[in-house]
Amino acid sequence: MADRRLIVALDVRSLEEAKKLVETLGETVNFYKVGMELFYRVGSSVLRYLTAQGKEVFLDLKLHDIPNTVAEGLCSLMDEKVSLLNVHASGGYMMMKTAAKRLKEEATRRGISAPRIIAVTVLTSLGEAEWREMGQTEPIAEKVVRLAKLAQRAGLDGVVASPQEAAAIRRACGNDFIIVTPGIRPLEATPDDQSRVASPAEALRNGATHLVVGRPIRTADNPRAAAQAILEEMRGDIA
Repeated sequence: MADRRLIVALDVRSLEEAKKLVETLGETVNFYKVGMELFYRVGSSVLRYLTAQGKEVFLDLKLHDIPNTVAEGLCSLMDEKVSLLNVHASGGYMMMKTAAKRLKEEATRRGISAPRIIAVTVLTSLGEAEWREMGQTEPIAEKVVRLAKLAQRAGLDGVVASPQEAAAIRRACGNDFIIVTPGIRPLEATPDDQSRVASPAEALRNGATHLVVGRPIRTADNPRAAAQAILEEMRGDIA
């Protein structure tokens, strides 16, 4: 049984590339993230492929619009049978509350389980210097916790945040709150375009429930071995 705490990002440009990576990883990985890059190119075909393979899907489209538009968009995506959907927390309390309420009502009407909804707090590519250039005066960590608490109050199931803020979110939002952390870099790996990063073991110690890993697996000479090494780090087999 694959460790569902590991979510591999299918940040590729074609369904063929996605299938190749999924087949290469085999039973090592059971949870995949499909983001804008792939979904905008191939649409629902990749979601149907993954669910047919018995894989779980995090559809990472980061919806951000007026409350009704986001709510209806999420209800439309419910047909795709994904496990996780997300919105931007910066859309505000009413946007998140309306989205969560409408999705659950629609699931009840259809007699199915609703996907979990999580909110993106502050992108992991942002560092403090760029954050201040955007006119922000509150430190990133404080803003992330503020948005996490807002998402929880709005009825969402969790957030996307960097592993560096996971411990503070866990303290603020309790044990049942989902914390999905991008910006995961194995030991010795480069940060690429991520600013707020941590190792797999460190992220889990900080309170993360799921780790999103893309390039360290996807661009490795042996993606399956890279995924297995990350799973070993997650288990604490590598200090």
